[in-house]
Amino acid sequence: MNHNIKKKFASRDLFLFIIPSLIGVLIFMTPIKYAGEYTIPVAVLSNLLLDKFIAIIPTFMTIFICLTGLGTLMTKLFKPSVITKNGFLNNLFNVSPFWMFSRLMGLLFVVLTYFQIGPQWIWSENTGGLLLYDLLPILFSVFLFAGFFLPLLLDFGLLEFFGALLNKIMRPIFSLPGRSSIDCITSWLGDGTIGVLLTSKQYEDGYYTKREASVIATTFSAVSITFSLVVISQVNLAHLFIPFYLTVSLAGVVAAIIVPRIPPLSRKSDDLFGNAQPKNNEKTPTGYNSFSWGVKQAVDRAAENNSMGNLFIGGSKNVIDMWLGVTPIVMAFGTMALIVAEFTSVFQWLGMPFIPLLKLLQVPEAAMASQTFIIGFADMFLPSVIGSTIQSELTRFVIACVSVTQLIYMSEVGGLILGSKIPISFKELFMVFIERTLVTLPIIVLVAHIIF
Repeated sequence: MNHNIKKKFASRDLFLFIIPSLIGVLIFMTPIKYAGEYTIPVAVLSNLLLDKFIAIIPTFMTIFICLTGLGTLMTKLFKPSVITKNGFLNNLFNVSPFWMFSRLMGLLFVVLTYFQIGPQWIWSENTGGLLLYDLLPILFSVFLFAGFFLPLLLDFGLLEFFGALLNKIMRPIFSLPGRSSIDCITSWLGDGTIGVLLTSKQYEDGYYTKREASVIATTFSAVSITFSLVVISQVNLAHLFIPFYLTVSLAGVVAAIIVPRIPPLSRKSDDLFGNAQPKNNEKTPTGYNSFSWGVKQAVDRAAENNSMGNLFIGGSKNVIDMWLGVTPIVMAFGTMALIVAEFTSVFQWLGMPFIPLLKLLQVPEAAMASQTFIIGFADMFLPSVIGSTIQSELTRFVIACVSVTQLIYMSEVGGLILGSKIPISFKELFMVFIERTLVTLPIIVLVAHIIF
């Protein structure tokens, strides 16, 4: 077809793009007030499920993690054709030795925690118990709804439409494709975990290169507004939520401009995942403007998805993939990080280099504050728990802001990135974590001095 001839779209094709995409936006990106708090519909559904079934979800999670561990071991040892000949199952269970070991660690930790056997430091309520009874149930319900509804955002042209529209903004500022703007907004309003899932899926499908996927996952999987409110409340500064969130947003944007332009992220190649075909065509051809080209691409994409059956199967595979593939990794890495945080002084030692920096920036109680900066790598909530005992309001404000802008914590987003196909190692995650801390800290301290 000649690009100069603008195709007139049948209303059925337009509806196929607009209706599912609008439902997706409603579910993932529309802030609503529920039980006195602002949140998004997918989080409400997730919380309703949690409230109803919180008592039995840890049992399900234990079974899933055991299934994954045993299934992976069996696949590696016996290579059963029922798994190896099925693309989906082979992908799920036939993993590298490193991931097999990680899954078996997850299996060990979850069994010890569930039955409360073995050393208490593995299953105590601040280590394995925190993951199995607090975090994994949240992931269980978020994965269930996000997995089923993600196709509404991914498969009906919404990303193509915004990709064409926002490319001129995202490319020069963040050196990313326009469609990544949707990942950012979804993370921001919904949950960092949903952002990582979106990014991983896009990367596997050939829409992002290795560099783009690594940058989006470590830079834009922002902490949700809901959880930010929990953090600022924990340090007894809930009345400052608006200045707190504006500070976090400002520091986050600066980090998003700087960190991807320095190693390790800047060294990532612009290759695609596996044998994926490049799908990201965001250049506007002659005869179109950004809007009409976005609509054309969106309608073409939506036309590929007119079977409800395929959608249901795709959604179910998404959910199973996340439940079985991701949760064992989160259990393994999260528990190890929390054991180190809880029972050793490693994070206090690692935090020491921050003391002179904090003194230079005139932050009160610098020694106490310094250990909260590195401990955030284990779990995002730990800094505000430790920080809540500090007297200075300014310091508590700084700790809360930094913990939210660091983004990468092993008990959730970090574990999830490692469990996904996004090509970034544990060492690189830690480097990005440190870079984000160093970039955002001076900005946050400056704002804190203005406020207090």
